[in-house]
Amino acid sequence: MNTQNPLCIVHKNCEPVLRWSPFNRKIDYNNFNILSGWSCPSCVIFNSKVVIKNNTREIVDKKDTKIRCYTTSLEAFYPDVYNQRKHNYDLLKACKTSNEMYKLLDESIPKLKYVPFRIHVGGDFFNQKYFDAWLKLALNNPKCFYYTYTKSLNYWINRLDVIPDNFKLVASVGGRHDNLIDKYNLISATVVFTESQADRLGLEIDYDDSIAIENNRNFALDIHGTQSKGSYASKIVSLRKRNGEKIGYSKR
Repeated sequence: MNTQNPLCIVHKNCEPVLRWSPFNRKIDYNNFNILSGWSCPSCVIFNSKVVIKNNTREIVDKKDTKIRCYTTSLEAFYPDVYNQRKHNYDLLKACKTSNEMYKLLDESIPKLKYVPFRIHVGGDFFNQKYFDAWLKLALNNPKCFYYTYTKSLNYWINRLDVIPDNFKLVASVGGRHDNLIDKYNLISATVVFTESQADRLGLEIDYDDSIAIENNRNFALDIHGTQSKGSYASKIVSLRKRNGEKIGYSKR
């Protein structure tokens, strides 16, 4: 390990590699993440990010934020989560070409055949080069299975005719390119405040990513994460908790 370079944490030639996360009690699958907000150019109503002020991590919401991205709360509360995602984001942003990004991914991401691997519990495709790097990884590993939610629909549409079956994308409603969802008949996920709202929309709530992985119909996601104090989303979450309701991802 090269102790002079905090980003260099690898084996053989001491080249920098990205850090992925194993499954946990909420996410059933291994996953890879980068900084929320900072890497989400198409996000609108979930637009929030963590900034460092006086050596303290603070969440900053934008004026259009209606539902705070739940992963920013993780980054604010847990230094290891923030540091891992910043590490990954910094390494990828330092790459000059899509092929450099691909090499980082190829070196870092485990090749688990037929096992779902989630891209971006936190973060999103921040440019076309980065999207293409993941696409190339999927194309070169047809027995591996990658899935993700994204608001960067413009990058997806640019490659619509070359997306392989093992690269499952779900359009996350609430971004700058929502108009592309209906135009290109993209499978989408909508965050809802309550089960009754999902019922009114005719959508089933996906509590464990199983519908996302099937990726053959639109669905809903239950609101989750710490919301901005005083916001409508915060009031709904508080009310549901007082009523003893489970919120967000759960293994049910």
